[in-house]
Amino acid sequence: MGSSYRAPLNDMRFALYDVLGAEALFAKLGFTDATRDVLDAVLDEAARFNETVLAPLNEIGDRIGCTYDKATGEVRTPPGFREAYLQFVEGGWPGLVSPVEFGGQGLPHLAGVPLKEMIDAANLAWGNFPLLSHGATEALIHHGESWQQDAFLKPIVEGRWTGTMCLTEPHCGTDLGLLKTRAEPQADGTYSITGTKIFITAGEHDFTENIVHLVLARLPDAPAGVKGISLFIVPKMRVSRDGAMGERNAVRCGALEHKMGIHASATCVINFDDAQGYLIGQPNKGLMAMFTMMNTARLAVGLQGLGLSDRAYQNALRYAQERLQMRSLSGPKQPSKPADPIIVHPDVRRMLLTCKSLIEGGRVLGYHAASLVDIANHSTDANEREQADALLGFVTPIVKACLTEWGVECTYHALQCYGGHGYIAEHGMEQLARDARITTLYEGTTGIQALDLMGRKIMQQQGAGLRVFLGMVDAFCSAHANDEAFAEFVGPLRAAAAESQALAIEVGKRAASNPEEIGAAAWDYLFHSGYVALAYWWARSVAAADASTRSAAFKNAKRETARFYFERVLPRTLSHAQAIRAGAGSLMGTQFDTEGV
Repeated sequence: MGSSYRAPLNDMRFALYDVLGAEALFAKLGFTDATRDVLDAVLDEAARFNETVLAPLNEIGDRIGCTYDKATGEVRTPPGFREAYLQFVEGGWPGLVSPVEFGGQGLPHLAGVPLKEMIDAANLAWGNFPLLSHGATEALIHHGESWQQDAFLKPIVEGRWTGTMCLTEPHCGTDLGLLKTRAEPQADGTYSITGTKIFITAGEHDFTENIVHLVLARLPDAPAGVKGISLFIVPKMRVSRDGAMGERNAVRCGALEHKMGIHASATCVINFDDAQGYLIGQPNKGLMAMFTMMNTARLAVGLQGLGLSDRAYQNALRYAQERLQMRSLSGPKQPSKPADPIIVHPDVRRMLLTCKSLIEGGRVLGYHAASLVDIANHSTDANEREQADALLGFVTPIVKACLTEWGVECTYHALQCYGGHGYIAEHGMEQLARDARITTLYEGTTGIQALDLMGRKIMQQQGAGLRVFLGMVDAFCSAHANDEAFAEFVGPLRAAAAESQALAIEVGKRAASNPEEIGAAAWDYLFHSGYVALAYWWARSVAAADASTRSAAFKNAKRETARFYFERVLPRTLSHAQAIRAGAGSLMGTQFDTEGV
């Protein structure tokens, strides 16, 4: 049976056009081809591809997974996966938001986000194969030499090759300052790369004839730590400077990781044994180039949590409307049937509405972050670019961490709606729950995102992005201060945003005498910020719905869901605030008793 998927085009269009004003934004930024007609055609065709091609492969991919040939180091993807990729390439999807000069279609970054959400909901594991090609594209655009862009970027944009990020190693995890992979300069200007990388998504597969690995490594004279990391292009098949593909490079998949979910995504150990590579960017400046890839990848993984949430919610909602069990507490709602559908029960409605509020609010949050990428890269106003970049830095860890953690919550709630049928594989819900759990880990765990937000974005950058966000909240609340229809949203939103600012100041003061306070507050501050951000976008969504020409039912549904969010979800900030104010004492002062362990 499995789970099914329908692209939520109506709500996607609402987020794009009504809330974010995508048409006017794209025109302002000079994307003259990104008209409403073009964007709608992209949405419709993307929905068709994902609903009819990718979604039906989701279950078989999980059941069969990728297979690894130890003798050759080759990886074979599940039945239908390669054929789906060929259709993906034929449709021109890999280059949708890439520059025209490199073979792309030149649409804004935001225009590709609904496609990404659809792919993640339809078949997350399949979507991981082209996922990091976008990060490789960004790195080559911003840091590659012209010949590197010609030789490597164009085939990736066309979809003939895919890209990876080869960062971490068995002994270092997130602490890249410890990495040991070596890069030895050669007489011909190339480098010999030697080392082992782990957790490499799509590190080996049968989709394309070549795979372009972007590898962090150390030069012989590199300083210790993160200041001595350089970035290298290391293709699976050797590539000359004129773009001609040659013999097999000394790059080999050493193993496939066996994971709790996304079984059809090839998570590889990749061994480099004097492999030929090219330096990209400046020596010992690889970390800067890496973050060009990492930041867009983090936003992309946030969308994975959103996509899985939506698919799980769709199926749970349909099941709750059909499954008959017990009677409503206030009397039978369908007397002609032996029992009422479970959607009449308050706790089922609590779970469904929690999902709905997190998904629809999270969609606008994630899409807005994508719009900031476009503004930061293409606005002609230097101040606007600076503001967008600061705000993007602030919201990126929130999007990545909160949308994936909410993905875990939503898939859990959806599974609970099914009761005992939820953990039975044939319904497909337990797969979504397993897949969602992994998204909180790669591209930086939730704890890493929290440290990035609290340590770097709030403390080191003195809350530059937070100030931009608080300004947006203040502008909205001031505009609706005398509007009775928005009183139920404006007051709580203003109070929650003020508390967010106050908490940042309190932590900063305590951290002056005890740096541990930053780490102790980080996780709770991340979620406090996420819930406040969602409150803002829910208030904006109600305003946008009211101002639109949409049906009364649609407008009412937005307001009712926003009301649920403000009354039942936003109060989570209270517990996070209390935990932050508790300080680091009980965390760092407690001794762990290991006797008998």
